[in-house]
Amino acid sequence: MAGHSKWANIQHRKGRQDKLRSKLFSKLSKEITVAAKMGDPDPDKNPRLRLAVKEAKSVSVPKDVIERAIGKASAADEGNYDEIRYEGYGPNGVAVIVEAMTDNKNRTASSVRSLFTKSGGNLAETGAVSFMFERKGLVVYKADIADVDTMFEHAIEAGADDVESSEDGHDIYCADTDLNEVSKALEAALGESVTTKLIWKPTMMTELDLDGAEKLMRLIENLEDDDDVQNITTNMDVSDEIMAQL
Repeated sequence: MAGHSKWANIQHRKGRQDKLRSKLFSKLSKEITVAAKMGDPDPDKNPRLRLAVKEAKSVSVPKDVIERAIGKASAADEGNYDEIRYEGYGPNGVAVIVEAMTDNKNRTASSVRSLFTKSGGNLAETGAVSFMFERKGLVVYKADIADVDTMFEHAIEAGADDVESSEDGHDIYCADTDLNEVSKALEAALGESVTTKLIWKPTMMTELDLDGAEKLMRLIENLEDDDDVQNITTNMDVSDEIMAQL
């Protein structure tokens, strides 16, 4: 077990309150619709939809919004979305993975490329930076749900690979293909988690000073403003002092 990873603080969307909250709801709704369209509209029979609904509930997306998003999957006029992963380098050579859902690949590619260029970074070929990450399932619980040893026992019994515990909480990692089953087993033992999702977990970090961190955060904020962008992950590493200033 290792200390709570700083990268997790970067990976989560920043809360620019109402504006980002609205965009976050929209992005989560899109994921729910796509998941329902690709499989069964019943979350109990569709692991991807179950996880999408669970994530939406974790950030208080209203029930009626979730139900409408599922209903859109069967609508004849609902457009088809392509899932695309972009990889590139941000300021100071930080690795950046951008996941998008789009009904117009050219529009999205042009927008993402422009944002990288304006930030002093560059968009690269697929695979250029993803080798510095592992695709993992992540389940997060609050720190007071269990002590470190108890949480570790529950996680291993559920089929997880590792646990990182700190005063901020417990991060449980598993193989991406095992996330649905691991999360179900943990829920049976401990109740609802704070977060359950698929992530890109960095295996190699890039340390930044305050100037580099500020430039990267501007890139992340601009990418988040793009309606087609769903998730952004970096291998940025900063000290606690710089994180506090950010």
